[in-house]
This record gives sequence, C-alpha cells and structure tokens, in this order.
Amino acid sequence: MRARTAILALTFAAAFAAPGFAQGTTAPATTKPAATTPPAATTTPPAATTPATTAPAASTPAKPAATAPAATGAGTAAKPGAQPSAGTTAAHQRQEACGAEWRAAKAAGKIPAGQTWPKYWSACNTRLKAQGK
Repeated sequence: MRARTAILALTFAAAFAAPGFAQGTTAPATTKPAATTPPAATTTPPAATTPATTAPAASTPAKPAATAPAATGAGTAAKPGAQPSAGTTAAHQRQEACGAEWRAAKAAGKIPAGQTWPKYWSACNTRLKAQGK
C-alpha cells in the first residue's frame, strides 16, 4: 500500500512540476522586445503574368449508394440527412402529444402532487401505444 501511495505521489509531483503541463499553457514572456523601427517601404516589381498551366481537376466518380440499410441498434447515431424510421417518427409524435397533454394538465392544475414529467411520459406513452398511435 505504501508503494502504491509513493508511486501516486511521484506521478502527481512529476505532472505538476512541469510548468504549463497541467493547464496546457506556457509561461508569459517577462521581457519586452526591443523597440523596432518600421521596415523600410520597398517596392517589388509585379510578378510577370503568365497563363496558368494547371491541369483541370479530375472528376471523382460518385460512390455507389449502399444497397443494405444501415443497422440502427442502440448506441448508433443516425446519419446526417437520413430519414427517421417509422418507429422513431411514431415515438416523436407520441412525445409531442404527451407533452401537449402535460402542459395543458399542468396549466389547469390537474397534475397530482409528486407527479413528474418522466412518470407522466411513461404512462402516457404506454397508453398511446396501446391505442395504436
């Protein structure tokens, strides 16, 4: 146990001993640069204009569309611009409907004491699913 404590103490000491290591910054400069004079204005002759000799960009062929639908398991994010599935759309519609019910009931004072949105959402979602919505 003492060896582990000593190793941890040494590790932390090394990490915090390096200046700027823990915060990813460097120490500010303590001396100011010497006063400088502005550079002399010099004019350079304009570059000779020659026509560009670059080749036209080669067109890259478009990637073929995937034939199999992407897996939509837990932990996978939908691709940007992808259309939501029917189940996702139905869940979103149920959530909006339950939200409207919740706001109306709350404004009318019909929400029982201790009722929270997650509990209300769970019951409302189950009820709407049973109705086939």
